[in-house]
Amino acid sequence: MPPEISSSEVKSKLLSGGEIALLDVREEGVFAMGHLLFARSVPLSRLELLIGDLVPRKATPIILCDNSEGMAARAAARLSGFGYDDLAILEGGIRGWAEAGNTLFGGVFVPSKAFGEFVEATCHPTFITPEDLQRKIDANEDVLVLDSRPIDEYRRACIPTAIDAPGAELVYRVHDLVRSPETLVVVNCAGRTRSIIGSQSLINAGIGNTVVALRNGTMGWRLAGMALEKGQERQAQLPSPDGLTKARACSARVAERFGVRTIDRTTLDAWHEESDRHSLYLFDVRSPEEYRAGHLIDSISAPGGQLVQATDKYIGTLGARLVLIDDTGVRATLTASWLIQMGWSNVVVLRNGLAGNNQITGGHQPKIFGLDEVDTNSVTPKELEQMLAEGDTAVVDVATSREYRNGHVPGSWFAVRSRFAKSIPEVPKSSGVILTSDDGILARLAATEAAAHLDVPVGVLDGGTLAWKEAGLPVSDGFENLADDTDDVYWRPHEGVGNEESAMREYLDWESGLVDQVEQDGTARFKCFP
Repeated sequence: MPPEISSSEVKSKLLSGGEIALLDVREEGVFAMGHLLFARSVPLSRLELLIGDLVPRKATPIILCDNSEGMAARAAARLSGFGYDDLAILEGGIRGWAEAGNTLFGGVFVPSKAFGEFVEATCHPTFITPEDLQRKIDANEDVLVLDSRPIDEYRRACIPTAIDAPGAELVYRVHDLVRSPETLVVVNCAGRTRSIIGSQSLINAGIGNTVVALRNGTMGWRLAGMALEKGQERQAQLPSPDGLTKARACSARVAERFGVRTIDRTTLDAWHEESDRHSLYLFDVRSPEEYRAGHLIDSISAPGGQLVQATDKYIGTLGARLVLIDDTGVRATLTASWLIQMGWSNVVVLRNGLAGNNQITGGHQPKIFGLDEVDTNSVTPKELEQMLAEGDTAVVDVATSREYRNGHVPGSWFAVRSRFAKSIPEVPKSSGVILTSDDGILARLAATEAAAHLDVPVGVLDGGTLAWKEAGLPVSDGFENLADDTDDVYWRPHEGVGNEESAMREYLDWESGLVDQVEQDGTARFKCFP
């Protein structure tokens, strides 16, 4: 059992600027009900899937948080088995932190969301209302609407005429899109943060045009009673030679103003050698498509806008070294400028980041701890289909409740791995249980734990629910056969859980109130550059 650490000691470590990983191992939806500002959501149910990328250095000081229900101790035992050896548990858990007079934060990606509100309060970007923008569009005025979200969010619902240009792509691609110096540029996202950061990115870069943010994004548009487009494919293209020249001039101005540093490959090699003493993250901030076409070994795809929008999703260790990579330096520089303002002091851009031939293709393959030790029986989709037809076999789906709702093996039961003691008894008795998850990996990791709560054979579906779907077998959607609560994930307002309009208003109010909460908390190091 690792030692406990008091709330005052945790706060001192957060303020020291040294390396520390603050990990909350409750399920994401529970985490979103109240957590420490700089805690990372690393649910115990998916610990093996997340920890390798999130905290790559095993000697990192790790503080584990729960609400004194024993999850932190279970996580510590698992992490110790993976070789993490500097572990402590927050004394009194989340409740103890609050009782000591400290602030708890709701929601997810809170450091980035709070930073967006800080930027709004200090830089005072101009907003345009949905009604005013609609009038300009209807009048065919010279307006360029840029959606700063990833393409999947954009396709789901976008402002009429909007072109997708996520985050760091804005300054990189905008110059070929503006028709004249008089073009009004409007940046939107779903709510507030990426609209604020996106519009201020263009202003900081000095593009010359008037730039405004759409107040409250697509949520505000819907709440104003106006229709959104769905399934659009309008994407900003890679810059022309002239556009790239202008983008590079913009990034040079940004680098000078915000003190963005660069390193060469020799320094990076030296940092690799020191990575057992200093945590090192390599982030490729280009689009996911560009990353898959060729990237540096050990780099992780983290599109610049999303890295700023969700730092805690990518970076588990505060005080770590961050190296940003792209092909021209533009997107890496813009991303670095925002991370510097967020308080990350050890962020640099790799000069000529993709020069040379030492690149690999394809997506990132995260290290998954414990998978090699798993030894369990598996069945193919066709074999499971036959077993279900014969009866007396139960299927338990340990994917997230979001994935379960979007499509699962008919008749399967949803259960949260970290709460098997509660959920497994809810599953009807059978002569055998087959576990599944989205790709089958989490099911394999969970099989031994499930077997400890059952007196019948336990197997896994080979390839998971994805393999079942690819075999052309039927799927069910929605919530049925819930053996556990669906608070394992944080449900966004647009996901249709509860009153959607009310959820949107609550979400926007929550974002607006974060800057005051951060001031009360006192552990953030956000910077304002005149």
